[in-house]
Amino acid sequence: MALLLLRGPLPAASAAFRPTPTPRLPFPRRRSMRCLAGPSAGAPAPPSLTPAPAPPRWHAALSAAAGLYPAYVTAGAAVAVARPESFRWFVARAPGSYTAALGFIMLAMGLTLRLDDFAALLRDRPLAILFGCAAQYTVMPALGAIVSRVLGLPPSLSVGLILLASCPGGTASNVVTLVAKGDVPLSVVMTVCSTLAAVFLTPLLTKVLAGAYIPVDAVKLSLSTLQVVVAPIILGSSIQSAFPSVVKFVTPFAPLLAVLASSLLACSVFSENFVRLRTTIADASGNGKFFSGDIGVVMLSVFLLHFAGFFFG
Repeated sequence: MALLLLRGPLPAASAAFRPTPTPRLPFPRRRSMRCLAGPSAGAPAPPSLTPAPAPPRWHAALSAAAGLYPAYVTAGAAVAVARPESFRWFVARAPGSYTAALGFIMLAMGLTLRLDDFAALLRDRPLAILFGCAAQYTVMPALGAIVSRVLGLPPSLSVGLILLASCPGGTASNVVTLVAKGDVPLSVVMTVCSTLAAVFLTPLLTKVLAGAYIPVDAVKLSLSTLQVVVAPIILGSSIQSAFPSVVKFVTPFAPLLAVLASSLLACSVFSENFVRLRTTIADASGNGKFFSGDIGVVMLSVFLLHFAGFFFG
């Protein structure tokens, strides 16, 4: 109505009911309209809308090579059975070589982590650490006791299996978490906490479930944890803060290096134990009692324990 009044006098009465054309408002043409909230035609897109550059192909190749961790361990175990002397150079320098390998693995992982990650984990998710450690010392020892009773293991083997189930988490779990792109800070903190708790819980659980007291050297275990886990992680994180450009280049190699070092460590220990048990294994195989004897029962019980742990995990 305001527009009609501005345009002139009212129409005649005879034309009162004549349809009046809708006035054309002075809107701009559609093609000239532009969203003022968005970027202009010549301006670059905001950083959040810019797609991240694709990683180089050699990064994907290194990641795929690190994912072959089970293949490396299997191949190394086959070499350890066929030619156990192949790992003699590494076994002969034990335990120093074992400690160095473990420290190198954690150093490689520390290069991919920041100290802020651990601070945020302790501040925001303490219950995750508590639940993880609680599961470590409830689910696994209970499974060890159940497996030993179901298979009717003799007391000596039963104590060994329950002791194995009552041990803390190790470095291999951190390596697998790193390769799987999981929560590495949580895995490392759980390893440290469960290892320190083993001073009290491993002897207690072994005594309660197996009736045997297995003493643990608290000072030696604590120093070993600081030397093998805590110090390399702090050193790697510090190197990342001090030399970010160098660490950025080295980081893609870290998972593969950790996997290879862990595979070497596992296969060396396996070769050492295989040499000790070779006569027993040969006697059991020669008598046709490999699977029905102690060796077969031990292998079956350990397999069931770890399979059940992975299943419930």
